[in-house]
Amino acid sequence: MGEFIKVAETKDIAAGTGILVELEGERIALFNENGTFYAIGDICTHSGGPLSEGDLDGDTVTCPWHGAQFDVKTGEAMGPPASEPVPSYQVKVEGGDILIERP
Repeated sequence: MGEFIKVAETKDIAAGTGILVELEGERIALFNENGTFYAIGDICTHSGGPLSEGDLDGDTVTCPWHGAQFDVKTGEAMGPPASEPVPSYQVKVEGGDILIERP
């Protein structure tokens, strides 16, 4: 298991929303799905839209630019116009701290 780095606190992300965090130059979208936290690459593989600003519905985020959908658990592209996945990152919570495994 790799090194985990603190990127946010649980109080920073309301349930059903996401925020942008940066870890070693990587833009990462961090989501709170009913108290479980997931991290995927923030840059949509279709046209570079910010996934952290997308709408979260269950475990699916919709890119605000062109509507591509991604699974926040795996980074898998769920529907057009995106066909390529985004990176997925391991997340753990320690107390109120959210940590992501170093890319």
